Amino acid sequence: MSKRTPSLSALAFALTAATLTACGEKTAESAAEKAPAAVAEKPGAIATLELSNPSDFPRLDEAVYLSFYELGLKHGFASPIAVWNQSQQIPVQTIDKNADGEKDGILFTVDVAVDETVKLRIAEADAAAENTAKRTQAEISRKVGGEWKEREYLGGSFENVSVLDVPKEHTDHSWYIRYEGPGIESDLVGYRVYLDWRNGFDIFGKSTQQPVLQNVGQDGFDSYHEPADWGMDILKVGSAVGVGGYGFWDGEKVIRVSDVQDWRAEITENGDLYSAFKIDYLGWKPVEGVQTDLSAQLSMHAGSRLVEVNAKTSSELDNMIAGIVNHPGTELIVGDTDITGHAYTYIGTYGPQSLDGANLGMAVLAKRKAIDEFTKDEHNQVAILKPADKEIQYYFVAAWANEVESRHGPITTKAEFETYLKQEAEKLTMPLRQRLTTAASLAETQQPLTAEAALTWSKRLADSELKRKTLDYRFGGFDHIRKRPSYFEYTTGMVMQAYDELNQVAPEARYADAVQTVMGSFVNEDGSINGYVQSKYNIDSIRAGTMLLRMYERNRDESYKKAVDTLFEQLEHHPRTSAGAFWHKKIYPHQVWLDGVYMGIPFLAQYEQMMHEEPNVDEVLAEFKVVRDKLRDPDTGLYYHAWDEAREQVWADKETGLSAYHWGRGMGWLAMALVDVLDYIPEENTEQRQYFLDMIAEIAPVIEKYQDPATGTWWQIMDKPGARGNYLESSASTMYTYFFAKALNQGYLPEDQYLETAKKAYQGLLDEFVQVHADGTITVTDMCQVAGLGYGRDGSYKYYMSEPIYDDDPKGTAPFITSGVEMYKLLKSKS
Repeated sequence: MSKRTPSLSALAFALTAATLTACGEKTAESAAEKAPAAVAEKPGAIATLELSNPSDFPRLDEAVYLSFYELGLKHGFASPIAVWNQSQQIPVQTIDKNADGEKDGILFTVDVAVDETVKLRIAEADAAAENTAKRTQAEISRKVGGEWKEREYLGGSFENVSVLDVPKEHTDHSWYIRYEGPGIESDLVGYRVYLDWRNGFDIFGKSTQQPVLQNVGQDGFDSYHEPADWGMDILKVGSAVGVGGYGFWDGEKVIRVSDVQDWRAEITENGDLYSAFKIDYLGWKPVEGVQTDLSAQLSMHAGSRLVEVNAKTSSELDNMIAGIVNHPGTELIVGDTDITGHAYTYIGTYGPQSLDGANLGMAVLAKRKAIDEFTKDEHNQVAILKPADKEIQYYFVAAWANEVESRHGPITTKAEFETYLKQEAEKLTMPLRQRLTTAASLAETQQPLTAEAALTWSKRLADSELKRKTLDYRFGGFDHIRKRPSYFEYTTGMVMQAYDELNQVAPEARYADAVQTVMGSFVNEDGSINGYVQSKYNIDSIRAGTMLLRMYERNRDESYKKAVDTLFEQLEHHPRTSAGAFWHKKIYPHQVWLDGVYMGIPFLAQYEQMMHEEPNVDEVLAEFKVVRDKLRDPDTGLYYHAWDEAREQVWADKETGLSAYHWGRGMGWLAMALVDVLDYIPEENTEQRQYFLDMIAEIAPVIEKYQDPATGTWWQIMDKPGARGNYLESSASTMYTYFFAKALNQGYLPEDQYLETAKKAYQGLLDEFVQVHADGTITVTDMCQVAGLGYGRDGSYKYYMSEPIYDDDPKGTAPFITSGVEMYKLLKSKS
């Protein structure tokens, strides 16, 4: 990847230089609200974007969506936007992705070859690109000028509409809606949905890349079942859900979305590159005694056969399904299910199942964690899905052997279809790597790095997250990243401790209130902890206890003491390796992960120091000794992610028990644990303290060695810079920045060796990962959402590349805030 540090031309690219708010001011106004507007209000450059291919096959017509929010533009930005690939302007479409009625971003498609990085320029334009081909379409057409006679509509002519409330008289074969429902197509294939009790999903095979839906069914009949110059309807849906239809699993069979009070269809996008429609099913009764509304959006982009489906019910409804018709004479295809939960897999069929007798492949693709099981009934092959926040998300696809010839196909054999599905699953799992640099961000991140600036960045992220989701981490709240109820877990403790650290140097009532609101929600008067289950022996659960210890130290509330006693009791009985190191979890027997050192040992040291007259420092030290002895690579000084003493896990080397790779955040956990645990080792314990100081001195030059020289940040897999799919990862980078800054503040590392390293690292965070938004809030990007081992996570290089890359995950936002606090202290001491 190329260097991202801005040059003079990059500064010219920025629209205006914005002055950071002085952080010393104490006011009820948040840092995000005080921040200058960072929006391009006048014509000019908006952003640059680098796209790289993480796969070993070309990415053709890959869709890229960029929201106005991340581009630093106001919601509903109205000026035309151009995207340039060198001197070529490529087609771009402004879209309403979330179907709320207001444009929210841009979409375009690109080709990225294997090992290629495409560099694009995004700017305001005088007009949209000329001669843009229409490559997608969505429509719904109903008759006007006729009349209803019982259940049939007689006479009249068809008229396209953007919204259709289905009349009560309408049923199947009423001849009222052209081809019986809304349709959607790309340049490769088309689909329709029956807008009646059948709710079947059908396929229009295309023999041309031009739009065809506008001509289908204009004669008022279903002549589209016969071959035409554009193609034909190629699927017999029958009593099934068709291709990718949704419904409910009653334990034995699929219940289609049939028993519905009212249907409503809306075309939300009908563009050259992206089209979508939404269907609302009001008063759906899947089974006796259950009624819910269902809203589903279906979308396609140019150059793709896939339809994305997002379907949400108004009330909780488990056992939603996505299915495909199960025709005789076809072969079942099932993707790999022994994979990480965030990776996509599929169920499909292949064989001569099209109405013209040609081979046809159909499939449903969904995230592994969203699939409860694959099964079937008399009519369907079925994926039973687990809704998250009452919503299911999946894709369906059809590939016809007689499809129009193009660089995408046709696909004519089962082997080709299987290869295609594997590649599509990988594309969904590992999108193109993006490096976005906006003018709005550059205008602010390029200001001089001062103590006040560092603190202001911490405050701005803290305030941005308060605006977005911090208070949702409380008990009874909802974790919007994981799409599940909020738990008492390490991320909760990390974020609240970050707010507490910030409040100590920049006191604000909103920070203290957030800590009390979130942490206090988990502790009951009797000291029990909501959502905590000791018998799981999960070392991750201990981390949040560090904040509870701080709160008890301040308020001496006995309920908090009982809560931390409960957590300490877990450690007293927690399963251990033969050398005494804590297992990561009961469900991960005999395993020590770098993560666990940070999760459990600072709490143990803090508890011993606070609660016992003679702290057991040796037990704290023992964990680090085992980790150094077992997980450190003596050749590089890097640490492996995990060690399996039993050498039983699929990811573990059969001789050493070690995992295979040096994961950036893994060493980040260890580095933070080293500088944090010393806060609680008494000064008189000189021998034990020296061991930690020696580890810090040993690990610091290793971390520095693997710092990316161009950006000052660190890679997801530390020792493979620039390898295919590898990326500069922000949570590890924030952790290492925190490590260096705190170690310097505490005198653990010499300034003449590491001061510039810390400054370069912090500036790298700003340059590489900070996005400034139009409302003054900021985002920290490029965070590996999770990385673990076992249960489908095989520890391979590809595995570490396959986990989702998120923005503003607490594993990165918390150390960003605390690294800013430590940099504030460090730089202030030099001023």
